[in-house]
Amino acid sequence: MTTIREVALRAGVSPSTVSHIINNTRFVAPETRERVLAAMAELNYRPNVLARSLRRGETHTLGLMLPDSANPFFAEVARAIEDAAFRAGYNVILGNTENDLAREQVYVDVFVQKQVDGLIFVATGDQSPSLEELLRLELPVVVVDRQLPGLQVDAVLTDNLQGGLLATRYLLNHGHRRIGCITGPSHLTPSAERVVGYRQALVEAGIAIDERLIRRGDFHPHSGYALTHELLRLDQPPTALFVCNDMMALGALRALAEAGLRVPADCAVVGFDDIELASYANPPLTTIRQDKAALAATAVQFLLERIADPSIPARTHIVATSLVERQSGGACR
Repeated sequence: MTTIREVALRAGVSPSTVSHIINNTRFVAPETRERVLAAMAELNYRPNVLARSLRRGETHTLGLMLPDSANPFFAEVARAIEDAAFRAGYNVILGNTENDLAREQVYVDVFVQKQVDGLIFVATGDQSPSLEELLRLELPVVVVDRQLPGLQVDAVLTDNLQGGLLATRYLLNHGHRRIGCITGPSHLTPSAERVVGYRQALVEAGIAIDERLIRRGDFHPHSGYALTHELLRLDQPPTALFVCNDMMALGALRALAEAGLRVPADCAVVGFDDIELASYANPPLTTIRQDKAALAATAVQFLLERIADPSIPARTHIVATSLVERQSGGACR
């Protein structure tokens, strides 16, 4: 790894000047500071900065990486994580990747330069080179919501398969046999596991799976809206929809209303997440609740334990789901 002495040599200053700039312990002329920072970047000094942060452990700051802070589910999770961290004496810096791997890498660089003590990480996709880099640098990390196969890292996840089972069994128990499923992106473990639960419930009930009833969305309302219209154009449209997140379910409710269908009399709808908006939908949305407080509390606990003892084995904690029955789910006519 690059040393302070090598940075000092590249910048034409003394090692003590580099140290003062890193620690912000003395005034240094702006032009000198810029020259040192440029040398640090050229020599990839970041691992030494990270090691210093881990040794001192004095920032009491955590990073939080989210793929879409505009999604109410992630906004509610972020609030719960911030509350849990604040109670433990830590501040939280938020990075929003907008599901962009390049942007994810930029925020990783920011978190390292800010010398966060640890990072709670919701990955952009099923692969994350930036997370692999953080693990190589031995920065304490906990992944939340989305599992990344092959990486030895603490993880706090929702039992998505159980949620898919609960939603589909609920609709089956209300007499529905043609149940549409609007999924999220297939490369994300939460949406993939929810569809596994949907399929398993149908198999258990002895119902053949009609692939035409499964449509892939993107977790945004417009896809739930558009895909519901597609399902309604089938020769035999579904009498119920399991929509794999609440935002798409809100889009589905609008599409059903535009088609002149009553919910749940003509088509029942079950969502997933139980965001705050779900209870204000028209009609109020039956949904699968993710326990966001439990996700947040466990993630912060795991991260603080990892900061205190980096040698403990990687752990995975699964948070159970539950069904919240409101007015959008109901019996088949």
